[in-house]
Amino acid sequence: MLYERWRQIARENRGEMALHDLASGERWTFAQLATAAEQGDVARPVAHPQGREFVLTLLRAWRDGVVVCPLEAGQTPPVLDALSPGCIHLKTTSATTGAPRVVAFTAEQLAADAENIVATMGLRRDWPNLGVISLAHSYGFSNLILPLLLHGIPLVLVDAPLPEAVRQAADGLPGITLPAVPALWRAWHAAGAIPRNVRLAISAGAPLSLALEQAVFAASGLKIHNFYGSSECGGIAYDADAAPRTDESCVGAPMKNVRVEIAEDGCLEVLSGAVGETYWPENHANLNGGRFRTSDLAEVRDGRIFWRGRAGDQINVAGRKVSPDIIERALLGHPGVAACLVFGAPSADRERGETVVACVAAKKPMTGETLRQFLLGTLPAWQVPREWMFVDSLEADERGKISRAEWRRRFLATRK
Repeated sequence: MLYERWRQIARENRGEMALHDLASGERWTFAQLATAAEQGDVARPVAHPQGREFVLTLLRAWRDGVVVCPLEAGQTPPVLDALSPGCIHLKTTSATTGAPRVVAFTAEQLAADAENIVATMGLRRDWPNLGVISLAHSYGFSNLILPLLLHGIPLVLVDAPLPEAVRQAADGLPGITLPAVPALWRAWHAAGAIPRNVRLAISAGAPLSLALEQAVFAASGLKIHNFYGSSECGGIAYDADAAPRTDESCVGAPMKNVRVEIAEDGCLEVLSGAVGETYWPENHANLNGGRFRTSDLAEVRDGRIFWRGRAGDQINVAGRKVSPDIIERALLGHPGVAACLVFGAPSADRERGETVVACVAAKKPMTGETLRQFLLGTLPAWQVPREWMFVDSLEADERGKISRAEWRRRFLATRK
């Protein structure tokens, strides 16, 4: 199914530019890419698209009916046994809330995700995608690779997302679509390097702060569109408005062909043709029959989804639960806080359950007491952190995520 769709796209656009790898200088028209895909062998029983040969490895796997499992650079391939019938693609989750899992997809489910993204975001063939994010991650695969191969949206690959490299990559193109993560948008904005010919700006992979979205809009008139999704189901919601949001917890409206519901425990459930088939090697009730039950607490109001934190991240303080997201938003209101992360840790007082810990990257030296007094102006006392950990920076991974579990582990190590 996927290879036949690709061949149709290649015929329709045969003379048009399909792929440009800036690092190597190589260019392929759709016809040239189709010719190259017909040549060469592919590993069996599972192909692992990676690096410079990513697109061709994928196309050859589709050609020969080989299961695909994209890999990040240096990532160890999962050991695979028998898969569910019809599953042809495997995604590794980002492990935000636990151990990484493998999610299996059918061809129809991959195609549905691409259709939803192109239709909802309005991706266009005259606005090539600038590829600065990982092609192996669900976000990059669905926003860059599938639109190229199944919808004819050209792709320009950038070797590194450095400000000057991105600016040079965009030169000479009348308009581009630029999908990225908040950390990259922040770096480009600080360097004054956001290309002027960006026609569609997208941010996903981690929460997009209201301050950053509004700052970019004020400086250049460019609206960064927040995109919310998951490896298990592809795109969930998209903020298509032309003006910046006024509520940071709003992640947008459900994607076209996607329906959402709120479960009894407050978690968001996603129903669409793009929901994955199953987890591997063990299935789970949270992913079954076209329905994915996320661990995200959410509210649906006026046709939009509002994110209220993660169920697994909630902190139990003396029987009362609080989402770290609420405390983080309040902390970021202090002008001296550059970044922060809040989590729960075992309390010395067993009756309290957990104690609230704030890990802070400050713009200048400050104390926990200074921030505690600041927070008492907006939060009830029981929600204010009791322990503080000041760091130079909070590093995000290649997917733009900051691991709450990793920083909690580091904090607990300092207690020993």
